[in-house]
Amino acid sequence: MNIKDLYLKYFEEKGHVIIPSAPVIPENDPTSLFNTAGMQPLVPYLKGQTHPAGTRLTDVQKCLRTNDLEEVGDLTHHTFFEMLGNWSLGDYFKKESITWSFQFLTQNLNIPVERLAVTVFEGNETIPRDTESFEIWKSLGIKEEKISYLGVEDNFWIAGETGPCGPDTEIFYWRSEDAVPSKHDPEDDRWVEIWNNVFMQYDKKADGTFLELAKKNVDTGMGVERITACLEGVTDNYASSIWKPIIEKIESLTGKSYLDTNYTKSMRIIADHMRAIVILSADNAGIKPSNTDQGYILRRLIRRMIRYAKKLEIVIDSTWDKELATLLINQYAPYYKELDQNKDVVFTVLKDEKQKFNRTLEKGLREFDKLVDKESNHIEADIAFKLYDTYGFPIELTSELATEKGMQVDIAGFHQKFKEHQEKSRAGARGKFKGGLSGDGEIETKYHTATHLLNAALREVLGEDVHQKGSNITPERMRFDFSFDRKLTPEEKSSIEDLVNRWITESLPVTHKEMTKEEALETGAEAMFIDKYGDIVTVYFIGDISKELCGGPHVENTNELGTFKIKKEEASSAGVRRIKAILE
Repeated sequence: MNIKDLYLKYFEEKGHVIIPSAPVIPENDPTSLFNTAGMQPLVPYLKGQTHPAGTRLTDVQKCLRTNDLEEVGDLTHHTFFEMLGNWSLGDYFKKESITWSFQFLTQNLNIPVERLAVTVFEGNETIPRDTESFEIWKSLGIKEEKISYLGVEDNFWIAGETGPCGPDTEIFYWRSEDAVPSKHDPEDDRWVEIWNNVFMQYDKKADGTFLELAKKNVDTGMGVERITACLEGVTDNYASSIWKPIIEKIESLTGKSYLDTNYTKSMRIIADHMRAIVILSADNAGIKPSNTDQGYILRRLIRRMIRYAKKLEIVIDSTWDKELATLLINQYAPYYKELDQNKDVVFTVLKDEKQKFNRTLEKGLREFDKLVDKESNHIEADIAFKLYDTYGFPIELTSELATEKGMQVDIAGFHQKFKEHQEKSRAGARGKFKGGLSGDGEIETKYHTATHLLNAALREVLGEDVHQKGSNITPERMRFDFSFDRKLTPEEKSSIEDLVNRWITESLPVTHKEMTKEEALETGAEAMFIDKYGDIVTVYFIGDISKELCGGPHVENTNELGTFKIKKEEASSAGVRRIKAILE
């Protein structure tokens, strides 16, 4: 039994309901391109909404992070990863959470107690020191010398500026062949964090005060890749059993060894990116390579993977990509059945993008000749970075081309520009994730309800084969993707708009009811990502015109919405159209 099965079984025995992973694309969250943590899809329930599966939950969540994309290729960074989590929604708290984590690690995974250390919140002038967690750890057998008190930056969690928050306790594993020290040193990176337990016990107000929550929650997260590497005693994540099959396949395809340092990084990048590509392109959100949003990330991953495949002298027009994708689909389909269902989509995405990238590469080579000053033997940092950012040329390729022409590149200047670009990207990613946890105000709630009306209107005007493929809501507008293979006529757009506004003026009540998934489907309820829902679901009804499985916030009556107006209708990707609309 692998780590995922062990974890889910353990917490199921502790009264937790196993819920399916949410899609890798956040549902109705305009502030994040991807789910980047196990708790992200559960934010509405951590903020007080009732979860249909109850108050104790556990899952394995698909996650994707791209703010450290350029660091993939080292020992530990990954684009796609899996996060184990267990949650208490107003049920148990610190004692049970800490005890169960400790027991799972030491009894189920057989980790020696001496290889573990923990950190807890040291407190400040506003929030008291978390002596309760300290004492619980001590009672379980963790020595005082292995418990470190740390500050807000390390051991206090809050999403954004206000809202639910609280101390956390982090569990560390001694990931080294060196003798385990008798004392925990937070600065020693041989102590690797493997699990984080967040205790949401306060509500931070706008005036900076903290009130004790009546209903306290627990949110925990443990990365599958990291804990697997720790248990298998490897310091290189890619040497673990998770990655062994695909690394061996790449070795077989290339006739090269992973242990040869000339090829190690390229093999890691190909393995990592192909796994992320398979997960992303098989997701039921229907993401296709493009120049915006999630589609841009998918395209970038494919093209970066191809660049490194060229370094390994793989014949790009061969079936190498399909062979690697097939291996990964077989490996992960038992947990994410959409991989098997959508495997032909994965193969098509890879094939089409390979052809496009070969054309782009040729264009980039022409641009190189245009941009570089033939009268100079020096390529400025601005030019090198433009070739990278606009045409996908890694600095190594620019350097190779320059050397062939007897030129030099401002490598240091390029890296400085790259660093500035990376810092901006990370700042943006942090801001996005923060904002995503508090975007359920009055206007967002109205837009969320309006998506249900639009979905119903589309199906009435265009036919029952139309289904939602995604949505994105901001305080300024709503964006709605749906399955349809042609541009809408002006008459169709007008009919859809009129129908939504008619339902708004009819003051239709918005109600909801919990039922089994099977009962919901029997009623004809729409569901964009049916696999993400557990056995008990919430169905929202708008009069008798809309029935949808949903977890988001809604108004109580359509008369609260105002006037619905379509601003734009366009193609999103192959077979998917996009409507942008506002409420006035």
